[in-house]
Amino acid sequence: MTDPHPPRVLVVGAGIVGLALAWRLLRGGASVTVVDAEPPGEGGASFGNAGAISASSVAPLALPGLLRQVPRMLLDRAAPLHVPPAYWWRAAPWLARFVAAARPAAVSRATAALDQLLHLATEQHHALAREIGAPELLRANGQLYIYRDAAQLAKDAPAWEIRRRHGARLEKLDRAGLTALEPAIGEAYRLGMFLPDHTHCASPLRYARRLGEAFRQAGGTILRDRITALATSDGRIAGAQGEAALHQAEVVVLAAGAWSARLAAPLGYRIPLESQRGYHVDLADSGVTLTRPVIPADRKVFITPMEGALRVAGTVEFGGLDRPRDAARAELLYGDLAAVFPDAKVTRATDFWMGHRPCLPDSVPVIGPARRVPGLWFAFGHGHLGLTGSAPTAELLAPAILGRPSNQDLAPFAAERFAGA
Repeated sequence: MTDPHPPRVLVVGAGIVGLALAWRLLRGGASVTVVDAEPPGEGGASFGNAGAISASSVAPLALPGLLRQVPRMLLDRAAPLHVPPAYWWRAAPWLARFVAAARPAAVSRATAALDQLLHLATEQHHALAREIGAPELLRANGQLYIYRDAAQLAKDAPAWEIRRRHGARLEKLDRAGLTALEPAIGEAYRLGMFLPDHTHCASPLRYARRLGEAFRQAGGTILRDRITALATSDGRIAGAQGEAALHQAEVVVLAAGAWSARLAAPLGYRIPLESQRGYHVDLADSGVTLTRPVIPADRKVFITPMEGALRVAGTVEFGGLDRPRDAARAELLYGDLAAVFPDAKVTRATDFWMGHRPCLPDSVPVIGPARRVPGLWFAFGHGHLGLTGSAPTAELLAPAILGRPSNQDLAPFAAERFAGA
C-alpha cells in the first residue's frame, strides 16, 4: 500500500551519489527534492572521474608501509600524491589520521566495510542503468592493471591479496597476455593483473544527466541553489538554507561531496573530510584504441576509453576547496599517457578538469543517520570510489531512511567513528 503521507526528503547534492539515492527514495514512495548549485553531475567529482566501476576495490588507500611514502608526498611535485608546501600544516592532521588508518586492525575494519558496501556494485549499477534507460553506458570489459616488472608487482601484493580474499576474480598476465587484450601498451610494461568482472562507464556525465532526467520524469524535483547551511528546529532537521530560499523538509540527506563537512560542522560534527583534488585530460584524437581502463601501477592514473575521447585521469593533490587548480598537475597526465602508449598522439587539449574527491582517512564513506540531529542523514566521503559506491549507497541507505526492514548494518559507516563527530 502506498503511504498516504510520504516523507518530504531533501537531498543536498546532485552528484552521482545524491542522484542515485534520490532515485531510490523516489521509487520507494518518498517525495524527493534534490538541490545543488550545479546541474546534475556537473559539480564535484561526478563529471570528471575515470569511469571505473570497481566492485573489488575494497583495499583502503592507507595500507601498512604508508609512512615511508610521506616524504615524497611532501617534496616531489611530480609524485602521484602531492601536498603543496603552502598546505602542509592544513593537511597535517588529516595525514596523521591517514597514517594511523594503515595499522592492521584499522585496515581490516575498513576492508570489511568497503566489501559490505561494494560487493554487489556491478549488478546494482547495471540494474540502475537499465531502470533509467541507459544500459549502453556500462561496458563490461574488465580493467587491466599493468606493471614494469615482478618487483613492482610485488609492492602491490598486499592489496591484491585483500581483493582475492574478498572474492575478486584475478588473472595474472605476462607480456603476451597484456598485448592480447590491449596491443598498444608499450614494451616497458611486462606484467599485468586483469579483473575480468569489472565494468566502466563510458560517460559519467551522461550517466548522471540521464539519472537526473529519469528522476524528474518520475516525479522528482531538482532545484538550482547553493546551500549555505542546514536548518534545524526544536533540535531536529527542518531543511536547508540556500542563497535563494529556505528549502523545508522533514528529512535531509547531506550528499554534498567534499563540501559536506563544512555544512555539518555548525551542527557539532567534526568529520575529517579532505579534498583529494583529481585531474583529467580528454584526448579526442589520441590514435590509441582501448577496450577497457588501463591502469599503470607506477603512474597511479586510469586511462579510460570514453565516448568520443580517451581520458587520462588521476593524480592526488591536497589543497583544499578554495586553492586554484594547478596546470602543472594536469600536464603530468600527458607524460603518463606517453609512458604507457609511446605511439599515442599527445596533443595538448585546450583545457583540463580538476575536481574534488571527498576523502576520509580510512577510505570508508560516512553513510547513515546523524544521531544528534534527528531527520538528518549522511551520504558522503566516497573518495576515489564515488561512482562505484553510488548505486550501492542508495541500496544501503534508502530502506533505512524510509523506515523499511533491512538486514544491512550501518554501524561501520557511522560518523561517530571519528573522535569529535
